[in-house]
Amino acid sequence: MQEKGQPEVRIPIVSPQQPQILAIIGQGYVGLPLAMAAVDAGWSVIGVDNLEDKVAQINRGSSPVEDISDAQLQTAISNGTYRATTDFSAVSHASVVTICVPTPLDDQRNPDITMLRNAATGLAPYVSNETLVVSESTSYPGTLRDVIIPIVNLLKPATTSNLYFASAPERVNPGDPVWNQKNTPRLVGAIDSESQSRALAFYHSICDAAVSVSTPEVAEAAKLLENTFRLVNIALVNEFNQICSAASINVHEVIDAASTKPYGFMPFRPGVGVGGHCIPVDPLYLTWWARENGSAASFVESADSINHAMPKYVAQRALDLVERGAKNPKVLILGVAYKPGVGDVRESPVSELRDHLITLGATVAWHDPLVPMWEGSKSVDLNWLCDVAILATKQPGMDLNNLIKTGVPILDCTNSITGQVTVTAL
Repeated sequence: MQEKGQPEVRIPIVSPQQPQILAIIGQGYVGLPLAMAAVDAGWSVIGVDNLEDKVAQINRGSSPVEDISDAQLQTAISNGTYRATTDFSAVSHASVVTICVPTPLDDQRNPDITMLRNAATGLAPYVSNETLVVSESTSYPGTLRDVIIPIVNLLKPATTSNLYFASAPERVNPGDPVWNQKNTPRLVGAIDSESQSRALAFYHSICDAAVSVSTPEVAEAAKLLENTFRLVNIALVNEFNQICSAASINVHEVIDAASTKPYGFMPFRPGVGVGGHCIPVDPLYLTWWARENGSAASFVESADSINHAMPKYVAQRALDLVERGAKNPKVLILGVAYKPGVGDVRESPVSELRDHLITLGATVAWHDPLVPMWEGSKSVDLNWLCDVAILATKQPGMDLNNLIKTGVPILDCTNSITGQVTVTAL
């Protein structure tokens, strides 16, 4: 399939001295940073994505993700070492193919690996002999072996007799100024020794450290554990926050005090809830996988419930700051992205916060300098008249000094404003 208004796909230029070609399925928050890291390491990269508008935007040199600058993308394109396309047949030129597509939840909050299946189905008819296929998409243990490999083997060309398969779950933290594709260690687990050798060689070429594990299932399970660890600790501190608030104790002072212990403690902070493409999602892949294997992840399910209850708690805390007797209070939500420094609103807990506020009779508006449109509405100015404001995500460039001067009560869910009498910490 050729993208509309775009020339026929051009395969990146490959010199005789550097013959590596990498194809990446998915050019979002995981795939595009991987592409640029591979380009920096000397690879020529073909980025495949089924969204025509995104591909056209990328090929114009406009990055759709914050971690990759337009300048970096434009340099790779102008050098002929990177090109995006909707044409899956381009993977036939690659010696390594990585799958970097989202793995969300369905309406029942169970794993939805539709995009992962589609990626495997799309690349399979074009994969060349002796190619390494790696899944970076987060999923339950067994996904590579039981889902991806059978699809690829069923649909691969007759001339493709030998393929290699590995799992190396992505470790991407959008907006992180310290940890990136190069300096974050990567887990690699393959189906056999030759696949493992090739996968380790690939990741060693773009990362400072690649950690070998015995099977793909170990790598897949480790990724779920990493983010489940964060989910349960966030739930713990969210629940602890409510206990401290009821007793008029500053939870942040308590966390700071506990953090003086040099071992056995890691600080987490309370907030509106959990958001993004990992923490609210990956642990439910774990709970589903546990049920499928006749077990249960009760502790994880409890943590998920606590975090999902936080938006309702925050809504009530905010409305408690409004003068008694006020009807239809006007609430301004500050920051709707799931974390600072990005415009990503996937699984943002602010969506449920807004819904709870409306249910409680409030009129709600929002402001986020990195999100121009959100669920059919536009960001308002910071001078929007309100009865209370909720600082849900402290975005860069969000100057709240004038709002604070107005005396409007602010519920700070980010622990970023101190010493202001009109500001109440969550």
